[in-house]
Amino acid sequence: MTEAGTEPVIVPGRRDVRGVLDTPDESDKSDELAPPGRPRRRTELKSESEPNAVVVACPPHPQQGGSRADARLTAVSAALGEHGIACLRFDYGPWDSGDGERLDTRNACRWAAERYDRVGLFGYSFGATTALCVAGETEGDAPGAPNAVSVLAPGRGDSDAERDALAALDAISSPVQVCYGERDTTVEWEPVVERARERGFVVESIPADHFFVGRKVETASCAASFLAVTLR
Repeated sequence: MTEAGTEPVIVPGRRDVRGVLDTPDESDKSDELAPPGRPRRRTELKSESEPNAVVVACPPHPQQGGSRADARLTAVSAALGEHGIACLRFDYGPWDSGDGERLDTRNACRWAAERYDRVGLFGYSFGATTALCVAGETEGDAPGAPNAVSVLAPGRGDSDAERDALAALDAISSPVQVCYGERDTTVEWEPVVERARERGFVVESIPADHFFVGRKVETASCAASFLAVTLR
């Protein structure tokens, strides 16, 4: 049995990647609207004046307990729902030192792009760095290329070009928001924030630690508001 407003998703690809699609309340009666076997599009569910958008949410490090059930991801998903935007929260496949996790994210974005007109990308901690790297390596008109990116507590990653958040920020052309905790001592966020400011991206500081204790709702609202505006 699934939760109200959610449906299970198997992300196509060579790795076992599973998630859940959280849909706004307005979509709860949508199952009967689409013919069997065809993905539902939000343009079938809402007026043409409203956004047909979804945000792919990347969890923190899977070897440290990160999953689609992370409190920061669920809070962002709930906040997006208030804006009428769906959210795909997924779990990475078997640990693959970051390479497979980026592949999982790309595949999730492609899945989303086949069903929605506009795709946002969100990530927290390890997921934030992963989201930036995927956005940086994806051409603007490529299938699944995100239309907007919001990340929470991103670390730099490493010097490998495919895992370096700084190099990714230099390559991203879509709108980007970087949120960080002022008391975060867990990840190396400072160079990421500095580069984001140099690029003219949106930077939000939050008086919190890496886990945003007591600030989850505030943080989720900040990210969701940015994504709602940029995905319209």
